Amino acid sequence: FATFISVLFLTLFLLFLALFPGAFNCCMKISDEIPKGILRRVERFEIQKADGLCHLEAVILYIEGRKFCVSPRIRKVKKWMKKNKHKIPRKKPHGGKQRRTKIIKKK
Repeated sequence: FATFISVLFLTLFLLFLALFPGAFNCCMKISDEIPKGILRRVERFEIQKADGLCHLEAVILYIEGRKFCVSPRIRKVKKWMKKNKHKIPRKKPHGGKQRRTKIIKKK
């Protein structure tokens, strides 16, 4: 009986991971301060919304394979994101529509 419960639990856990892949990738804590010079080393960033599985609004900064969660209300971070939004790749949101370009033929 214990084996059955273990297999059932493992199956449900794997099903949960398949249905909600971002559930364990959310920022649980955010920093209200950011060390000097860290923004210069950012490779990419994501914006975490406080909806769905993640219950905290955050900016996720990726530096050398590490993830830093900071408050989106930090003035320095807001200014940096506005300035660098085209230079640093953001992770594309899931389920977004792809932009189609219309080709117009000249007559």
